Amino acid sequence: MPTPHLTNEPWDEHLIRYGMPFVPHLITKARGTLIWNQDGKEILDFTSGQMCATLGHSHPRIVEAIRQACDGALHLFSGMLSPPVVALSQRLAQMLPPNLSKSLFLSTGGEANEAAIKAAKLSTGKFEVVGYTGSWHGMTSGAQSVNYVAGRKGYGPMMPGSLALPAPNAYHCPVRHCRNACDGTCLEVGFDMVDAQSTGELAAVIAEPIESSGGVIVPPDGYWQKVKEHCEKRGMLLIFDEAQTAFGRLGRDFAFQHFGVEPDILTLSKTLGGGLPLSATVISEAMEADCHAKGFVHVTSHVSDPLPAQVALAVLDVLAEEDLNARALEMGEYLAAGLRHLQDKHEIVGDIRGFGLLQGVELVKDRETRAPDAATGRAITNRCMELGLSMNIVSVGAMAAVWRIAPPLTVSRDEIDRGIAILDQAISEVLADATRAAAE
Repeated sequence: MPTPHLTNEPWDEHLIRYGMPFVPHLITKARGTLIWNQDGKEILDFTSGQMCATLGHSHPRIVEAIRQACDGALHLFSGMLSPPVVALSQRLAQMLPPNLSKSLFLSTGGEANEAAIKAAKLSTGKFEVVGYTGSWHGMTSGAQSVNYVAGRKGYGPMMPGSLALPAPNAYHCPVRHCRNACDGTCLEVGFDMVDAQSTGELAAVIAEPIESSGGVIVPPDGYWQKVKEHCEKRGMLLIFDEAQTAFGRLGRDFAFQHFGVEPDILTLSKTLGGGLPLSATVISEAMEADCHAKGFVHVTSHVSDPLPAQVALAVLDVLAEEDLNARALEMGEYLAAGLRHLQDKHEIVGDIRGFGLLQGVELVKDRETRAPDAATGRAITNRCMELGLSMNIVSVGAMAAVWRIAPPLTVSRDEIDRGIAILDQAISEVLADATRAAAE
């Protein structure tokens, strides 16, 4: 494949910066768990790209699905349907419970959450939407209004009726009540606050079953059942945003299967497209009929596009054929064991938490106060990249010192060992440099 012509000027001179620093080297190739920069340096990818390439980069089945789409259709008028789109809707309906049988296919998680919020408001006739502190649901106006980890400041008012619940973070209890084990007090306090602020127009709660950008927060047993009860008591819908948790990463097709609670609306994105832009909003037949009767409109330029639907079918085929759900649990435990070894060795590693192949590592200044050490975390992340490991540290909000580690479901034990070894070396070197600097 020919390399695009580049001038010698700084690569980012004509690009708008969008909230994260650019890696100082251009990436020219990606295969499996590996990426290569323009100098040919090999880098192990522990973030699955932007948490999306769950089968690894350029999986042969995805490449073949793209080729098949090129033989058919890539893009159509929004009112036209293609066989891959219809097949994907049928496939999801077979995988999901009966109350989740109608799908809308869009491009990004933000779009899917926007459609979900609109459907919830239209269906209930109410407008208040409750998110979680630390949540991330997208950059469109409605979804951004229930983002509480970042992106709220400087843009004026958010959507009216945007309220928040405290995330059940047992390592940093939001109501200063628990330590290490959440007992759900934060949920009861949170709904008391929601009720106090509500104008009586509560439409929905939107949540990630495991909060990712907020620090990889795994709720305690029974938590989502209690949330569902609170929603039903108030006539609210429960929206689960499974952008990062569906299709194998947690060892099940959908994370809600682990928690025994079915949402009223489900949104899917990152893990559905295997690295291509695809998302879905899934609702019940009754809700779809009700919203349609009330004039629901959510047309976009790439709604129901054939190409990403063809790829999603390949993703679901590989997930089933290679039993990647079971593999994610096996590799996730192996990864967690390696991370716990680092915790035993390095005092800066305060907490290890996660599920399957979504693991969080929180770095702290000391384990008693648990104050996040974001500066050291960023330095270690940068050193990891220099040593050949791409990491992802949450660099905004209260969780500014948490690695989100989510390698592809196809990652091998040898690759996990290699990643842990690089992490160990990077931590040791950065801390040693800091000690020398303090002594000078």
